[in-house]
Order: sequence, then structure tokens, then C-alpha cells
Amino acid sequence: MRKLPLSFYLGNDVVKIARNLLGKVLVTNWNDEYTSGRIVETEAYAGETDKASHASKGRTARTDIMFSEGGKAYVYLCYGVHQMFNIVTNKEGIPDAILIRAVEPIDGIDIMLKRTGKMKPDGTLTRGPGNVGKAFGFHTSQCGLLLNSDELFIADDGFKISQSMIVTSPRIGVDYAGTHAEWHYRFFMKGSKYVSGKIK
Repeated sequence: MRKLPLSFYLGNDVVKIARNLLGKVLVTNWNDEYTSGRIVETEAYAGETDKASHASKGRTARTDIMFSEGGKAYVYLCYGVHQMFNIVTNKEGIPDAILIRAVEPIDGIDIMLKRTGKMKPDGTLTRGPGNVGKAFGFHTSQCGLLLNSDELFIADDGFKISQSMIVTSPRIGVDYAGTHAEWHYRFFMKGSKYVSGKIK
């Protein structure tokens, strides 16, 4: 298993990167609590012109990290409860980002259960970005952390994913974005029980 180089995140096509993240392994190791899982669902957000993106309102204290060079974590609080893990991509000044919506657990399932308060490792453990945040121990204090650190990285373990395994759809929960809500910027692995939302 090798860490993805930071150059992986510097491409100018956030949609392509979001698709290519499927099948990769997310790893966190906070205070020697090691957890990992295969990414099975992502959503791309294309900078200031994308009305579904936080960056559509420009550079603010909240979105400042999105305008930095790709390869950093953007963790924000949703509804005052959920810690949402995103990946900043593209070059400095272009606020592209990818939300990790669902992960299939691999290592540290006992740690994930403790963090989420769940009793058994069923499909709800890491289904949806809020559960990913809980299970993997994300917190807004980690915003800006590089994705090649010992605490946080994404790796390629040789898992192969065919194009026939990838499904696209509009993003979830962005109806406020008008016609931009219809863009097929959500990618997920067909048949995974961890994928969030309703499968049409």
C-alpha cells in the first residue's frame, strides 16, 4: 500500500479526481488509533462557479483553506454536529474540493464502533459523510492537514475498479444550487452497502 503523492490532488479536473478516488484507501491514525477503509462514494465541488460549493460565496474564514494548494484536508461542521471530511484539489487560488461521502471499513472497526456509539459493524457504520467523520475521528481542528502525513493519508493498495463499477448521479442535499444541483458530480461504487442516499 502506497500513499498517493500530493501531485495526485493538484490536477485541474476535480470531477476526474473524485472518480479516481473510488477504491482508494482512507487512513487516519490519531493518537495511535489506526483506522482505514475503502472509499466508495465521493462528490466533486468545482470552485467559485459551482453554486453548490461553499466557495461560491467567495473567500471567507470558513472557506480560506479551499483556496490553498491541493492535497489538504477541509473539515467543516455541518448542522453543529457532523464533522465533514473534504479534500482540497487543484492549484492555489482555485477552490475545488471533494467530499468523502462513504467508506467501506477495513481496519480499526472496533475503534469506529466506539467513536460512533454503534453496537455492530453494519452498513450504517460509515455510510454518509457524517458517519465517515465520526468513525474516522475527524475534527475541524484537522483542517489544513496535508494528506501525506502519518496521521492522515489516502493510499493505493492495488485494488482495481472497472468503469462498469462506477455510477454517477446528481449530488445529495444541494437543491439550493438550482441547475447546478443536477450536475452528475457524485460517484459511487455499484453494489456497496455503504453508499449513502437512495439508489434510483
